[in-house]
Amino acid sequence: MPYAQVSDHALLGGFVFRLGERITKELSVSVNFIETPNKRIEESLKNGRIHLICNSNPEWMVDASAYHWSPPLFEEEDALLQHRDTPSIQGLADLKGKVLGTSLGFAYSLPLMEAFANHDVERKDVRDLDTRLNLLSHKRLDAIIDMRRSLAYELATRPDAPLVFSPWVVERYYIHCAYGSQLPIPADRLDAALQKLRDSGELEALLRGEQRRAGLQDR
Repeated sequence: MPYAQVSDHALLGGFVFRLGERITKELSVSVNFIETPNKRIEESLKNGRIHLICNSNPEWMVDASAYHWSPPLFEEEDALLQHRDTPSIQGLADLKGKVLGTSLGFAYSLPLMEAFANHDVERKDVRDLDTRLNLLSHKRLDAIIDMRRSLAYELATRPDAPLVFSPWVVERYYIHCAYGSQLPIPADRLDAALQKLRDSGELEALLRGEQRRAGLQDR
């Protein structure tokens, strides 16, 4: 499922959009969506250009202690897609000497980041997932990494793509919202609203709704 469906720099749909709608309704506040590159998220949270981001994790931030973190919203995992004609990637050792398509400015698991730093695996930053999928389909990358729900959604919309999941789960983690210090409402008020949405099952319903939009069942 797409966490953010963007066209011409405007957010039109996806989980983040639906969550913003629910926050607007729950707290009677207005929510605006500001497109922000990964590498500028922390700067934007600190200077007030954005007040929060809701598809993050403390381990991905350089200065995580500078932000207020919401309760965990749901669990996600990083997974790999590879070309179906290539040997199955079972773990990090199978990536040695290969080119992995990654998201610009994004941090991954510590072992994988160390493999990039040691040049055991070549990191190829590509700005958007659609381009990564096309490069992989033409074997110009050996594999790509992203959140499993995002990859599964894209596969469902490309039934003829010659791509399959690697059996290797790179990392499991929880998704949170991070709030900057200039959040215009009390952080505990937003925490309570998000926890209510999670505990009531509404967040899970939003996730499933995005899956259904691609005709996708749980995997």
